[in-house]
Amino acid sequence: MGGLLENNSLSELLSNAWVMVAIITIFVYLILVNIFQIIIKKLSKITLKSNSKFNDIFVDVLQSTQKLTLVFIALLIGLKFLDIPLKWEVRLTNLTFLVIGVQIAIWLSKGITIWSRMQLLEKENSVPNPVITSMLSWILKITVWSIVILAVLSNIGVNITAFVASLGVGGVAVALAVQNILSDLFASLAIGLDKPFVIGDFIVFGEVAGSIERIGLKTTHIRSISGEQIVCSNTELLKNTIHNYKRMSERRVVFKFGVTYDTPPETLRELPKVVQAAIEEPKVTRFDRAHFKEFGSSSLDFEVVYFINSSDFNLYMDTQQAINLYLMHEFQRLGVKFALPVTTVHIQDAASSTPDTRNSVKL
Repeated sequence: MGGLLENNSLSELLSNAWVMVAIITIFVYLILVNIFQIIIKKLSKITLKSNSKFNDIFVDVLQSTQKLTLVFIALLIGLKFLDIPLKWEVRLTNLTFLVIGVQIAIWLSKGITIWSRMQLLEKENSVPNPVITSMLSWILKITVWSIVILAVLSNIGVNITAFVASLGVGGVAVALAVQNILSDLFASLAIGLDKPFVIGDFIVFGEVAGSIERIGLKTTHIRSISGEQIVCSNTELLKNTIHNYKRMSERRVVFKFGVTYDTPPETLRELPKVVQAAIEEPKVTRFDRAHFKEFGSSSLDFEVVYFINSSDFNLYMDTQQAINLYLMHEFQRLGVKFALPVTTVHIQDAASSTPDTRNSVKL
């Protein structure tokens, strides 16, 4: 008799629709969890064999799937076995759209976070700008969540046209009020994307020359040659032509010198060879040309061009100094004199009857 009562109680319990929904929900949830775990394990094995960063990102994004989302999907599948009113079906459909939209936004946000982290940890020749990377990350996340919220509101029947129009008008008003700040903000974004310079680069623009210390949202900090810190607006900075000397692969050097007019032509012909030997002695230089260029007002002028295989200014000055000392030594050996500015003044003797009689004074 007791066994019969227990069987009747069990059948009544199972016949309860909500109990069936609960059982189906739990069963479907466990299946979904296992499926996700299997997919993640297989993708992880593929990722270990592959060097693609996309696979790593995809696995991390899938791991951000919320358990609450799986619970809700399982509950929706369980509710399909109930005969519910039409208005509740519509509400469940709207709620489904909301949950799926939020989960997609979470996936995209996770992907953006991983991307920004990889950008900050990536080892490149140029130093990454954490401010710009973080700013881009926040802008993308705000955009994603804004689209999801508007899509959900539109799906549940809210008229978002007036709302979007109000946001547009308000955005224009705010933009006009803070246009200078926004200008610097977008200039900072342009610096981060285009990278005309990064932290540590030596730049010259206008009358400013110095090394980049910090790139902010509104200003860039530059340490000048004389030691003081120069704070420049990003917008004003990008309006100038910027010379980035840190990125020079080699430096082209042009220098000139003059010798006296009493230097014999045979010696003049040998001077380019002497100059070439002086330039080729340092191991960091590449000789280009040396020519007797022109007859100057008080000298015979030579022009020399060579390249130094470094952007280091101190190395350039050390090399030029060594070349100058070499030339002075060799010119002294050859008896060649460097020309100095000389002016010859002819003074005519007014008392002399001969007009061609003059006194010459060389200054």
